[in-house]
Amino acid sequence: MQNPAVNYALAMPEIALAVGICVVMVIDLFVRDRARDITYLLALLTVIVTAWLTAPIGVEGRVETFSGSFVADPLSRVLKLFALAVIAVVFLYSRKYLREHDLYKGEFYTLSLFALLGVFVLISANSLLTAYLGLELMSLALYAMVAFDRDSPKAAEAAMKYFVLGAIASGVMLFGMSIIYGVTGSLQLNGISAGLDAGQAGYLSVMLGLAFILVGVAFKLGAVPFHMWLPDVYEGSPTAVTLFIGTVPKLAGFAMAIRLLVEGLGAASLDWRAMMVVLAVLSLGFGNIVAIAQTNIKRMLGYSTIAHVGFILLGLIAGTTEGLQASLYYTIIYVITAAAAFGAVILLGRQGYDAELLTDFKGLNTRSPWFAFMMLLVMASMIGIPPFAGFYAKWAVLASLVGAGETWLAVIAVLFSVIGAFYYLRVIRLMYFEEPDDGSPIEANSDVCVVLSLNSLAVLFLGLFPNALLALCAAAFAV
Repeated sequence: MQNPAVNYALAMPEIALAVGICVVMVIDLFVRDRARDITYLLALLTVIVTAWLTAPIGVEGRVETFSGSFVADPLSRVLKLFALAVIAVVFLYSRKYLREHDLYKGEFYTLSLFALLGVFVLISANSLLTAYLGLELMSLALYAMVAFDRDSPKAAEAAMKYFVLGAIASGVMLFGMSIIYGVTGSLQLNGISAGLDAGQAGYLSVMLGLAFILVGVAFKLGAVPFHMWLPDVYEGSPTAVTLFIGTVPKLAGFAMAIRLLVEGLGAASLDWRAMMVVLAVLSLGFGNIVAIAQTNIKRMLGYSTIAHVGFILLGLIAGTTEGLQASLYYTIIYVITAAAAFGAVILLGRQGYDAELLTDFKGLNTRSPWFAFMMLLVMASMIGIPPFAGFYAKWAVLASLVGAGETWLAVIAVLFSVIGAFYYLRVIRLMYFEEPDDGSPIEANSDVCVVLSLNSLAVLFLGLFPNALLALCAAAFAV
């Protein structure tokens, strides 16, 4: 249903988030370093208020406002609420790391909230301009976050690579958007869809614009061959920033694919699905195989992300409602699991030292049997072993492929998943069958320990009881 009038109530979460960012920035100017917890608590309060305002929006169905450029629907509600929950967990995990590395500054929280605002705008985008605005707002904040540690040459190098490649990808996407606008005469996604359905667009022109837009989507998700930035940024960024980049923006990338490709360019789905098959297969193969050779766990998880993006794309390739639901379910499960994995990396670090190498996990069972077990749950879920949530996520995607007649793709996905199990099992072997190089006890605040435990146990709980989240993902595409 389209509502041409301006309905500010639908955008109250974004408005509250923007106001909260301004409040956090102003108050942080007067906060001393030893009282930085004030900024941390204000940022969490902003997230809580935004969640309270987001919860009731989108329940009633699809509603458009701001001249059709902004949409509130069940999908946007689900993605926004999960983004808020994940960023709250990111803030909680990151405080330990930031304190230990003398990076406990307000800029981390303000940049994270700015990126979250971009994620929100992108999730509710219903026009090409709104989507691009949200994408750039998120991306510019992420570039600055990567370079957050100004004394780190690795962070500076990673930020430059990310910025240059990201700017190129954004320019390519903008060029594709201009072509689509030129051949359809509309910036709104439903207008573009109607124009393509009516046969108003030239086939070659649409293919060209579609290819450029798909490049931008693939870059933001980290799909091969547009993945070049991802391992370097994961490794070079401060671990707290890697935790953020590896979780919340993945929800935005999924939303961008749905809004632009499924809703806007759905009439050309046969074309973009054919292109996406290449991206998915390359991502599954390259990500899983190259991850085996990594010794840095952040870099290993970066290549693992590329492989998981391949699975997310497979759900879109299925081209059915079940495939979209499976892709959403997989994205949410991956974000939850990745948050726990990077949280464990932060937990093992200490003052002035990052636990970034795989060897840092040697003998973790001796040092802390409980957190070794938590990491075991996370690795088992990423492999896709039942009854963990990762198994049902992969099963849902594979079932949607088989149902759509793409059995050969399902077979390829299974084969590469078996290959990928090697590097996850290697982490388990190091934790349980190697002696620790450092026998010192693990130090962390009780709040981090409790939330990391709940985060890891959620992977098991959602595997044992997957129906509630599956139903939520189904409801997101019910309109």
